[in-house]
Amino acid sequence: MNQETKDPGVDGSRRGTDNASSEDLTDQAHDQQASEKKDLPLEGIRVVDVGNFIAGPYAASILSEFGAEVYKVEYPIAGDPMRALGTPSRRNDSTLFWLSEARNRKSVTINLRQPTGAKLFRKLVAKCDVVVESFRPGTMESWGVGWDDLSEDNPGLVMLRVTGYGQTGPFRDKRGFSHLAHAFGGLSYLCGFPGQTPTIPGPNPLADYMVSLYGAIGIMLALRYRDQTGRGQYIDIGTYEAVFRQLDELPTAYGLHGKIREREGSGTIIACPHGHFRTKDDKWVAIACTNNKMFARLAEDAMQRPELAAEASFGLKHKRLAARAEVDRIVGDWTASLTRDELMEKCLAAQVPIGALNSIADIFADPHYQAREDLVTIDDPDVGEITVPGVIPKLSLTPGRIEHLGPSLGKMTDKVLGDLLGLTAAELTEFHKNHVI
Repeated sequence: MNQETKDPGVDGSRRGTDNASSEDLTDQAHDQQASEKKDLPLEGIRVVDVGNFIAGPYAASILSEFGAEVYKVEYPIAGDPMRALGTPSRRNDSTLFWLSEARNRKSVTINLRQPTGAKLFRKLVAKCDVVVESFRPGTMESWGVGWDDLSEDNPGLVMLRVTGYGQTGPFRDKRGFSHLAHAFGGLSYLCGFPGQTPTIPGPNPLADYMVSLYGAIGIMLALRYRDQTGRGQYIDIGTYEAVFRQLDELPTAYGLHGKIREREGSGTIIACPHGHFRTKDDKWVAIACTNNKMFARLAEDAMQRPELAAEASFGLKHKRLAARAEVDRIVGDWTASLTRDELMEKCLAAQVPIGALNSIADIFADPHYQAREDLVTIDDPDVGEITVPGVIPKLSLTPGRIEHLGPSLGKMTDKVLGDLLGLTAAELTEFHKNHVI
């Protein structure tokens, strides 16, 4: 495959010895980086990401972290709209959102709306393994680059097709967004406090990330099938479906008993105490006592109030559930008498399930995040040092890597089309002149 050399130190690490020359250090770094890339599980897989925003393209990001070479195909004039979403960066064509989530990709501009561009795109896909797209159903077909067209050129192709509502069904043509997927998928109905307006499950596009995770799984399954049979296939998933699949027993309970679960605030009707509690220093913790033993540890060891765990009091789960408001008030009064650090220390010592409600500032200061390398600082030549989420999951033998942040628009167009498709300098110049690339 045509791979770029990884910049030394892009993952924040420093290698070499004090008495080695700079040339030796460079050679050592190149050798080790080449070895690392070769050992990644998806080395040799080429992915064409022609989607927009997060839903779908995030799957390509995951694959790229584990060795796949991802060509981000964008519209020549403006590129992926995600470039303009979020906080601006020092680079005029990229926000912080783009820099973080378009990591490891090679930006290639092709105008799919032009027949010449569509033809060029088909040539690129013919040399690749996976295509990721997130347009409304029929859009790719209208440009002559739909599944039938692409699979005719490349019978082993795997194609991830992410839309709001899937490729079939009465809503297939409706526009889809993460906010709508939370609503249609049944999650937003559950968010908020009883009797009040349902809230969104956080301001981030959770559904877009969720559907992309399912998309990445689908791609890996399809590649495995291709390894066995040589046949490619497409993956069809609606963003709402990724949300719906997370509703645990709700569909089953309704199907059997007609039970509709309502909003439960920061707690839950199936356990108590199980919610969010304020501390003395005006911070918050989550406490989750899902059985009698956990509550006994909370009452007897942490709170030093063993009478609360007696069977005649709140020691049995059904009694706690029947008196949820009172139990939550007692626990809340106790948590309000301690700072968060004091509370965490007492509960952890008593083996009570507790966790801090972290702001992003808390996350940056948390030693566990640092120890797990969940935050990685990248030194980008255009924008300087930027901290981004690290690679997940963590593989013991072939851990993923971040080679670079989201690329500038069209940065690799000429190189990819020249090296991979054999286009000459004259041909590239002509394509640029005609706004094909």
